[in-house]
Amino acid sequence: MRASPAPALLEVEHLTMRFGGLVAINDLCFTARRGEITALIGPNGAGKTTVFNCITGFYKPTEGRIAVAHGDARLWSELDALTLCGDRKLTRPDGALFLLERMPDHLVTRQAKVARTFQNIRLFSGMTVLENLLVAQHAPLMVASGFTLLGVLGFPSYARAERAAVDKARHWLALTGLIERADEPAGALPYGAQRRLEIARAMCTDPVLLCLDEPAAGLNPRESAALNDLILTIRDAHDTSVLLIEHDMSVVMEISDHVVVLDYGVKIADGSPAAVRNDQKVIAAYLGVADDEVEAAEAEVGL
Repeated sequence: MRASPAPALLEVEHLTMRFGGLVAINDLCFTARRGEITALIGPNGAGKTTVFNCITGFYKPTEGRIAVAHGDARLWSELDALTLCGDRKLTRPDGALFLLERMPDHLVTRQAKVARTFQNIRLFSGMTVLENLLVAQHAPLMVASGFTLLGVLGFPSYARAERAAVDKARHWLALTGLIERADEPAGALPYGAQRRLEIARAMCTDPVLLCLDEPAAGLNPRESAALNDLILTIRDAHDTSVLLIEHDMSVVMEISDHVVVLDYGVKIADGSPAAVRNDQKVIAAYLGVADDEVEAAEAEVGL
């Protein structure tokens, strides 16, 4: 008997993003489920990073609804009521429901617990490796400090929060193989180590959904294999679902549970890695040919 699918964590419904007369994303719908790695793939210019920017609050979509639910899956039944009432979130003792298109980026991270990395690494290069992870925890530290007063006076509550932040940072440094470099400037790390540090920084916000924008870009095969292990550990050991943009198909096909394919802002495939790999529309999009020319193009390039 086939197991029922995991509850939805993220629902993207009829997402459209226009920049003037350019339609970057057109009526996109997909679901990312709890405990799964969902890959968003497509040729250059397909609109993948635009989707990320809409999900994480950097862009306000032209149309559509983007929702995240924590806790009890029955909260999804409240989605239409939340949409109609005009609020951005619904919180209950058993969980919370968020409409991300109504939230600024800092609240998407802090309240909805959606974190991201960037295609171009954005570390604080002059800070140490450890300090980069402490900065990611500035919000709870500021609350614990009474917005500096309790920290200045040395209250025990702030000292406990500070120790907890350092412990969390060291946990992620150990997991990413960076603990020995904690006191070095982040900008002095090799490229692959900077990629891992950016993931560690995102995880210090305790996300339920981690959005990774081309994390394997520029990595050698050994580093890509280590990245696969790290992403699987994040999913399996830290109860965090992953939404992944990636051009390295060896990464996508090895670790993804679910793949969504975009071409010119339109979804052309949605399914398991095996199904997507053999989809003629996907092959045509990557080869840059019409559907009926796929076989000839494959033969020409030796596929």
